Amino acid sequence: MSDNITESTGPKNFIAAIIEKDNETGKYDGRVATRFPPEPNGYLHIGHAKSICLNFGLAKDFGGTCNLRFDDTNPAKEEVEYVESIQEDVRWLGFDWEDRLYYSSDYFEQLYDFAVQLIKDGKAYVDSLSAEETREYRGTLTEPGKDSPYRTRSIDENLDLFERMKNGEFANGEHLLRAKIDMASPNMIMRDPALYRIRKVDHHRTGDKWCIYPMYDFTHCISDSIEKITHSVCTLEFENNRPLYDWVLENLGIYRPQQIEFARLNLSYTVMSKRRLIQLVEEGYVSGWDDPRMSTISGMRRRGYSPVAIRNFCERIGVAKATNMVDFALLEFSVREDLNAHSSRYMGVINPLKVVIENYPEDKTEEFEFQNNPEDPEAGTRMVPFSKVLYIERDDFMEDAPKKFFRLAPGREVRLRYAYYVKCTDVIKDENGEVVELRCTYDPDTRGGWSKDGRKVKGTLHWVSVAHAKEVEVRLYEHLFTKENPMDNKDGSDFKDHINPDSLKVLPKCYVEPILGEVEPGFRCQFERVGYFCVDKDSTPEKPVFNRTSTLRDTWKKIEKKQGGK
Repeated sequence: MSDNITESTGPKNFIAAIIEKDNETGKYDGRVATRFPPEPNGYLHIGHAKSICLNFGLAKDFGGTCNLRFDDTNPAKEEVEYVESIQEDVRWLGFDWEDRLYYSSDYFEQLYDFAVQLIKDGKAYVDSLSAEETREYRGTLTEPGKDSPYRTRSIDENLDLFERMKNGEFANGEHLLRAKIDMASPNMIMRDPALYRIRKVDHHRTGDKWCIYPMYDFTHCISDSIEKITHSVCTLEFENNRPLYDWVLENLGIYRPQQIEFARLNLSYTVMSKRRLIQLVEEGYVSGWDDPRMSTISGMRRRGYSPVAIRNFCERIGVAKATNMVDFALLEFSVREDLNAHSSRYMGVINPLKVVIENYPEDKTEEFEFQNNPEDPEAGTRMVPFSKVLYIERDDFMEDAPKKFFRLAPGREVRLRYAYYVKCTDVIKDENGEVVELRCTYDPDTRGGWSKDGRKVKGTLHWVSVAHAKEVEVRLYEHLFTKENPMDNKDGSDFKDHINPDSLKVLPKCYVEPILGEVEPGFRCQFERVGYFCVDKDSTPEKPVFNRTSTLRDTWKKIEKKQGGK
């Protein structure tokens, strides 16, 4: 795996410092084994990318291993599509689990046996309260819960009921296996939490073999134990679950990893919840999980983000103990930084205005040599055709131009990039008074963009030859939400109330230089003076489609400047 991340000499974060200390004391015999454990109930988002980079990165830094494990214990919400997309995303980010691909469903037999062990030890019981009664008995944050009347069932009765649950004798919700801990615990997670529930749904791997499934908290810690994970890294919302993680392993008397929590990623102008991302997809607010406006890894890949950029972003934001909001501009800065270094430059006109060079020969075509990337001399050059009729950006012309407008205006001379100086001599308008065409003259002695007499022009415009241009569709993306934190709904609004109606603008008739008609989906480039673009999967040879990945404007540098460079 290659990246642009600068190596540091000390621990990169507080988790690395913990591992370093553990290694010094000989804990886990100096082993480091982490895991990335997604639930296959949706596509991964940028928050998962942070966890992927952290877990695989820690393993790499300490010469350890990182497993990819699917916590697939809720078949009602899990699909093979999600399993495959998650593997694709992890690989695309540049990480390899080698032969360590696991599923919690691999351990269903062992998990069942461990549940039986807890029943035999008097530490678990089958509860028959209804869902509503369970909530009533649970208590509140200020009041203790009450013991279920079924808590005193005998071990034999619990074993019999649990086996019959497994055999499918009961309906969904009729019984529940619970740990026997403390209904008065100040930590509500520890008030006899559920371990197994009845769910008569086929599983994507085990089919109809099981009709009871273990709960996440019971499954996760045991899976970590079975795989001999050393440091079980998770986000802060699981901090209150850590006592249960430890309780299960301690009462089963099995190997115990160390759970460490870190702050999850909150990114401005996005939502980072699978449940809400599913709503956006299923209710048609976006075109799918890989819509380029989504915070999903697949959406960002389709938009044109590179794995290097995302890894560098995750490195920049660091690993914190407290939750905070990261400005989306920092992600865009990381994307722009990588694209600037590695993307070839081409000319594309997204809001075209026709220019006729009246004194240029009618049937003449010339070619000019362009650098592919000024940041990378090894990227080479290409030849670009030039002819009498061109397209320029409509924004590069102003009929009544102010003094500091250095682009094209009546009587004003500008440079066409790598080509000639041209001067606007006439403006053609339609019946509505809108400018539809410019008439210009060129100076043949300025070939290459420099004058023999030494006169200078202040404006340089990009252009495309009409006779050679390839018509393309361009999709301009903005934030999906208008509110910095769409989940901050103290006013009673819903996060979907803040969806940006202008988050996608489709420009069906844009023009690019001919070589861009031959590129494949996923190809990234810069349209000079316009922005960074990526070829979309909807492209066809007849009509390529380009997604705008990012503008050229660097919002993050402006933010840093305002903050005094901090």
